[in-house]
Amino acid sequence: MLPAQFRMTRSAEFGATIKHGVRAAQPDLVVHARRMVDSVDGPRIGLVVSKSVGNAVQRHQVSRRLRHVARSVLADLTADERIVIRALPSSRDAISARLEQQLRTSIRRTHSLMEKRQ
Repeated sequence: MLPAQFRMTRSAEFGATIKHGVRAAQPDLVVHARRMVDSVDGPRIGLVVSKSVGNAVQRHQVSRRLRHVARSVLADLTADERIVIRALPSSRDAISARLEQQLRTSIRRTHSLMEKRQ
């Protein structure tokens, strides 16, 4: 489970990360990332699992898998990072190992994109 201190909860944070950050797409998810200049309270991760993923039970299953996978990549993130993981409909049938591999690939891509931006 993803500890509460690392969860993104404010709508404004989600919006700013998606609007002003970089994006990396995978078959089952899309990762948006942004670095916050004045933030040192640790990375924050937010999830977006829309109705296109499935019914409520399926969305909750995907959310639980993604929270578990997100916890395993916290060590790869810097304290000023904000990450939004958007689940695509195919994530409903993906196993956790596949989601973790795709998340790690996306984070590597976003890091390289953020480096190019600076």
